[in-house]
Amino acid sequence: MKRFYKSVSVEQSGPAYHVALDGRPIKTQGGDPQLVRSKALAEALAAEWAGQGDTIDPARFALRDMTDYALDVVPATRAEIVAKLLRYAETDTLCYRADPDEPLWHRQRKVWDPLVETLELREGVKLERVSGVVARPHTPETMDRLKMRLDSHDHFALTALEQLTSLAASLCIGLAALEDDADGEQLWAAANLEEDWQVEQWGEDEEAADRRARRLASFLKAMEFARLARG
Repeated sequence: MKRFYKSVSVEQSGPAYHVALDGRPIKTQGGDPQLVRSKALAEALAAEWAGQGDTIDPARFALRDMTDYALDVVPATRAEIVAKLLRYAETDTLCYRADPDEPLWHRQRKVWDPLVETLELREGVKLERVSGVVARPHTPETMDRLKMRLDSHDHFALTALEQLTSLAASLCIGLAALEDDADGEQLWAAANLEEDWQVEQWGEDEEAADRRARRLASFLKAMEFARLARG
């Protein structure tokens, strides 16, 4: 699609903000007004529009897509999203370890235990760790507290958390990524610990490396979205 606008601005609508193209407020992909409470997010959304060339590239609208998802999709599907995130908790990557006699187990403990223990302390829960693939369910009390935590997030934080958790295959990492002092590169390395271990043993595949780089970019963009939405 050819660029159809010249000017991009951020305007205030009561307590919210919106992006305007040539003075016209934009709408979500679902057709509703794209209103956000965070001026920082509105300015970042405007930057996406301003940064387009003569031809619009949809791939450069990551923040817009997440904003529209938060406004168009999450309000009607919160319960399903929370249930999906709780399933990640049930099979969290950080809770499934190699056998204790394997070198990988020691690295998993060194990298993953601080993240799991931080979540346990912050949320007042206890996550079950196992070696092998046989599941050990978390207690109902833990799952209830995690559900309460997820329910406390607004639509924008839940949007970011869904993407972060899906990319990392870990609710523990997803929740950690929402913290103000989160180190995205470090969290992504923790999520990919087993993959990195295999690379060390057998070498890296170029296609896999490219795929990982794209997924890391998406992970960091979701963290940015969460930070901007908080304002």
